Amino acid sequence: MRPSCQARWAHDASRCCKIGGVSAPVVTEIPPLLADAVSVAQAAVVESGEGPVGAHLGVEAVDEASAIHRFAADLPGYGGWQWAVVVAAPPGSETVTVSELALLPGPDALVAPTWVPWDERIRPGDLAPGDLLPPRHEDVRLVPGYLATGDPAVDDVALELGLGRKQVMSREGRLEAAERWAEGDFGPDSPMAKAAPGTCVTCGFYLALQGSLSAAFGVCGNELAADGHVVHAAYGCGAHSDTEGPTGAGSPAYAAYDDGALETTPTENTEPQNTEPRNTEPRDTEAVTDITESSSTL
Repeated sequence: MRPSCQARWAHDASRCCKIGGVSAPVVTEIPPLLADAVSVAQAAVVESGEGPVGAHLGVEAVDEASAIHRFAADLPGYGGWQWAVVVAAPPGSETVTVSELALLPGPDALVAPTWVPWDERIRPGDLAPGDLLPPRHEDVRLVPGYLATGDPAVDDVALELGLGRKQVMSREGRLEAAERWAEGDFGPDSPMAKAAPGTCVTCGFYLALQGSLSAAFGVCGNELAADGHVVHAAYGCGAHSDTEGPTGAGSPAYAAYDDGALETTPTENTEPQNTEPRNTEPRDTEAVTDITESSSTL
């Protein structure tokens, strides 16, 4: 919205009128004085100097003393926007006054999407080297962790349990992560898992996590499979450590092809014919006669 028009709103709560679309009392009839004030509303837009005014799009009632006239806004870059002009006249009045004027988007106008806070716009994969991404304020995924007491016997046990940090994941955070991992590409319902001969929990490359997540998740250590990814215990792939290869010294999986059993099919004679043109030039009869006479005299 243009700056000079952005603040032109109707704030009269007694009339329940707000040009931005707030519902108003139902009025079935528009007073003729307000309905016929098209030229007054149009002149108000022209006098504002905000931009050209297009065709009149209609009028709608606000209450028994006011109405809104709408005009097409022929402004570059504001396709589908409308000039909204509020005109008012108290009952019994013979003149109309202009109360508000604003440039508003119509039903087919191109408008900016609803604003989303930055922490909700971040998606997996957006974090680049050098970027800083602090957790959300009062993040429910984190809870205060164990703080060192100075007692080696106590602190060593805490560090072994993963508590020697300022914050640790809360129960809500662990549940969110577990649900996300289970529904991902390395979960039990993925196409790879459904076609696998075994599950990760029985695989030698499966490295179980610590803590409460160890019952259902681990990390794959097979460089030819899901190496380095968190996998569900019920996930699986064809690279399971118990997978057995075909027996024999490289024998094929199918019987050898018997190239001695051939099927013959008769075909037409397709031998190439001599297509060279025959020599049809006339022979030299005099030369032939000379050769014949010479051979008779010998």
